[in-house]
Amino acid sequence: MDRRVVVTGLGLITPLGIGVKETWAALCAGKSGIGPITKFDASDFDTKIAGEVKDFHPEDFLPRKEAKRMQPFIAYAVATARMAVENSGLVINSSNADRVGVLTGCGLGGLGMLEETSRIIDTKGPKRVSPFFIPMMIGNMAAGMVSINLGAKGPNASVATACAAGTHAVGDAFRIIQRGAADVMITGGVESVITPTCVAGFNAMKALSTRNDEPEKASRPFDRDRDGFIIGEGCGILILESLEVALDRGADIYAEVCGYGMSGDGYHMTSPPPDGEGAARCMTAAIEDAKISYKDVDYINAHGTSTQLNDLYETMAIKSVFKDKAHSISISSTKSMTGHLLGGSGGIESAFTVLTIREDIMPPTINLDNPAEECDLDYVPNIARKAKVEIAMTNSFGFGGTNASLILKKYK
Repeated sequence: MDRRVVVTGLGLITPLGIGVKETWAALCAGKSGIGPITKFDASDFDTKIAGEVKDFHPEDFLPRKEAKRMQPFIAYAVATARMAVENSGLVINSSNADRVGVLTGCGLGGLGMLEETSRIIDTKGPKRVSPFFIPMMIGNMAAGMVSINLGAKGPNASVATACAAGTHAVGDAFRIIQRGAADVMITGGVESVITPTCVAGFNAMKALSTRNDEPEKASRPFDRDRDGFIIGEGCGILILESLEVALDRGADIYAEVCGYGMSGDGYHMTSPPPDGEGAARCMTAAIEDAKISYKDVDYINAHGTSTQLNDLYETMAIKSVFKDKAHSISISSTKSMTGHLLGGSGGIESAFTVLTIREDIMPPTINLDNPAEECDLDYVPNIARKAKVEIAMTNSFGFGGTNASLILKKYK
């Protein structure tokens, strides 16, 4: 049916705050959400810092008994979805429930629950394992519990494409509405894996920053002195609707989703291909899907992880796609403030991109003190920029060479 799809609601839980207002204000002020790890004793780890969510109380959103049966990533998803639905003014009832779906992205699910259960088996034996172990661990329970809690009975699914999962979820939800399989989708990304196993695993790969004495300065995308990414946690949820349904109920429209691109590198488990050609194909696919020219894009929310190869190859991919406009287009990496939420990144960054369009404010890339020689584009360094944004792109690239790009624009 190729219906138009718009964004009518947002919800955010991030290392910068609980809620859209608090997170957006901190983001535009260039504040860092990175600090010492408090979720476990990290004294023996090479990396002792992360982007933890602070002051989140699940019982503010859920009955206490129900909250106890949820791993943090599930509780984040349900709470953030409730925020987004309330923000949109959407009412889900018997007349529309089967036309409202849920699609979330999550990379690692309940890794903390897996660690805890392994300890229980080792110390107390298999008969002491909780009957809630499996449903508290599997990644699709974020979407499942959102559906159950909100009564959404339309398409229900989860995407597990590593660091591209949140963006793939939003893009796939866009497609579901476009083709008429649902009228409304509650979609985004979530992650909460600041755990010993996860940090140790990324440390073994030499992927994380070890700037432990300066946590607020550790995530520094495109900077000469970057030394790895910072794990973050949280959730970003968007309410997508067909334009017709949104107009019929008088919804406030934040922006329009107009393009979605996907690609596979077919190159390496963790490293992008030389020159970022996979990312370039993905961005080009999104631009073509949106039926626009690369010259029409005003702003890019970059994947921008603060790792040597990702920042370099994403820069090269942008140059390849945007040609003569590459040096004049504004780009920022909000991971400089939130850290890298892995499967949740695409959810919060899609929401950030919507807000950039809505508010005409480009968040900064903080800690960009000495741009790397090969990273020579306009990354909106250190201070937010007020500028008209008609069309924006957001990128997410994941392990396994899986890539996703979205195009959003002002609704007219």
